[in-house]
Amino acid sequence: MLISRVQRGFTLVETIVSSVILCGTVIALASLSTRSLTTTQLNRQYEVARSLADRQLHLVDFVGVDKFAEKRRVEGVFDEMTPQYRWEIVTEQQDIDNLFLVKVTVSWVDRGRMYNVSVDTMLDGLGMVAASSESEQVSLDF
Repeated sequence: MLISRVQRGFTLVETIVSSVILCGTVIALASLSTRSLTTTQLNRQYEVARSLADRQLHLVDFVGVDKFAEKRRVEGVFDEMTPQYRWEIVTEQQDIDNLFLVKVTVSWVDRGRMYNVSVDTMLDGLGMVAASSESEQVSLDF
């Protein structure tokens, strides 16, 4: 007589193989998630650095590039930020009358690695404060 075996459930080998595949997938997803969070944090730091560089450019334009050109290189630290961002402004007078090349660099260290963002622009020798005081004088003369 031939007795038929009815197989129910999974064998031990099938269970182990499926467990290994599942563990590998979970580890890959966790690694991808961690990498994604790290990249998001770094992008946020770049966004803050660009904003700080823009803020410094507005300061140079408001005060007048002449004040910064006297020193040619000015640097400082944004104390209110974490990680600590450093800034540097370098000015260079161009051959064209009263035109300056202004370079603002914002740098920071995160996890032992140095990052920086640089912005270059050309500004004339009259800042907003000087221009507004001159326009007031001109308007009074008329």
